[in-house]
Amino acid sequence: MADEELIKELLRDADSRMQKSIESTRHDLQAIRTGRANPQLVERVEVDYYGSKLPLPQVATVTAPEARMLVISPWDKGALPAIERAIMKSGLGLNPSSDGSIIRLIIPQLTEETRKSLVRNVQKRVEEGKVAIRNVRRGAIEDLRGLQKGGDISEDEAKRLEADVQKFTDRHIQELDVVQKMKETELLEV
Repeated sequence: MADEELIKELLRDADSRMQKSIESTRHDLQAIRTGRANPQLVERVEVDYYGSKLPLPQVATVTAPEARMLVISPWDKGALPAIERAIMKSGLGLNPSSDGSIIRLIIPQLTEETRKSLVRNVQKRVEEGKVAIRNVRRGAIEDLRGLQKGGDISEDEAKRLEADVQKFTDRHIQELDVVQKMKETELLEV
């Protein structure tokens, strides 16, 4: 019979990888602009700072003093033009305005068409997360079937373990559905 610890490790690994898929999807969704200011919106903007590409949070402090405004305070005032260029090239659709020491980003109101487009983008990214979870499930089930073929576990035990894998697959997919609904609600509120 298969080592009990090996089977537990296989299931733990699959569960952990599914959880990482959810976290990755959540992180992707944070970069989708809503009608409200959120410092995470510019987290992935890469600034060309003295020949190095650095994420914006490593060269400046980003705060949201108002619901529709981000304020970026660079630690080195010489980085201001580079930060402005990076924001304009980022594809976020935001226009930075600088007063020489800080940059203000006004978050424009989203149009209905833009909201619907962003919701489609959210659905696409969540579906990619679900596919990743299903791929983990498939890999775990293949591993279990390999143990069964090798005679390490019985057919009944393999079926029971496959049902366990399916249960936590369903749980993780449900969690992604909740994440999707929250993001869509956030996008659609006026």
